[in-house]
Amino acid sequence: MSKKLTIGLFGYGVVGTGLYDVLHKSKTVDATIKKIVVKHKDKPRNISPEHFHYDKNEILQDEEINLVVELIDDADAAFEIVKTALEKGKAVVSANKKMIAEHFEELYELQKKHQVPFLYEAAVCGSIPIIRNLEEYYNNDFLQSIQGIVNGSTNYILTKTFQDNLSYEEALKEAQEKGYAESNPILDTGGFDARSKLQILLTHSFGITTKPEEVFNVGIQNLGDLEIKYAKEKNLQIKLLAYAQKRNEEEVIALVIPKFVKSTDTFSTVSDVFNGVKVQTAFADKQFFYGRGAGSLPTASAVLSDISAIAYDYRYEYKKIANSENLKLTQDFPLKVLFRHKAKDSQNFENYFEEIEEFYGNREDAYFVGSIRFQQLKDVFTKHQDEVSFVLIDIL
Repeated sequence: MSKKLTIGLFGYGVVGTGLYDVLHKSKTVDATIKKIVVKHKDKPRNISPEHFHYDKNEILQDEEINLVVELIDDADAAFEIVKTALEKGKAVVSANKKMIAEHFEELYELQKKHQVPFLYEAAVCGSIPIIRNLEEYYNNDFLQSIQGIVNGSTNYILTKTFQDNLSYEEALKEAQEKGYAESNPILDTGGFDARSKLQILLTHSFGITTKPEEVFNVGIQNLGDLEIKYAKEKNLQIKLLAYAQKRNEEEVIALVIPKFVKSTDTFSTVSDVFNGVKVQTAFADKQFFYGRGAGSLPTASAVLSDISAIAYDYRYEYKKIANSENLKLTQDFPLKVLFRHKAKDSQNFENYFEEIEEFYGNREDAYFVGSIRFQQLKDVFTKHQDEVSFVLIDIL
């Protein structure tokens, strides 16, 4: 039997307004929003001002509130809210992937210590229920890999580049005008948002907890005409993928990187701001999840699903963490990539590669297609990240 939930809501932006809407339309969840705390008093909103408060303690000190829903942008402020709520024995639902990725170990310990659930389905892929599936459905199967298009902003930009033949700059400008990308979009285009989501997926896929700096990310901000022309000539697309693969019983690969995908690949059908996640297991082979990764109502639906689950005392069990003692991220594996650079620097970069299959150059730019060790790839990127671009062809 479900229990009645009295909610304290932090944030009334895109997702917060969506949650208010879907919760009032839901007939199956016995939950009411008692208080909403927001930051700006003068911001126009679609419900009357008496609904809003401006001090976090209005919610955190209210003993009637047994569920805190955190939907704010500020990761540091979100962590303090969530930490305090868990310490006070309140259940928590969050959509803040950056906060969860940066503070996972402490949040994990707080859940155990205070015996309260902390759910965050909406933090990874919006409306796609991937975390719950990783926790429950894939618990006893031998998970081999998970990869996904998990950032709608970059996927929109890449879709416009390939389907509408816009330049990267034109596509980015359009994404900003539509509100899909921030005025400073580097968290999305640099792969940092996808990295936070991959960190969460690593925990629920393989039981590995990581710090942000331990997961390598290359974004799409350096993509140039040569890579895009190469892809179109070979009937390929470029997608920014979050990728994790179990190599053996001790090693897991994890990285965020642009990748060429064939027209026959399921990821080629994931366009606009949609997300897609592909899971491969030993027994079930490949399975694919597809849906809206952002937006008011799709994300709010994932938050509502977590609220409904908490009404039935559901919580993540994190069984894979207990069973992952021997697993660790590896830095030692080869990749096949297209590596674009300034033509004058070709000789300097050639020695980084184990094998070069193809070379092209003009007066300004050049590229290699070849195999390179992951550690070498990281080294090149660290030293020359404003001058070069990588696109993954395959992990060897």
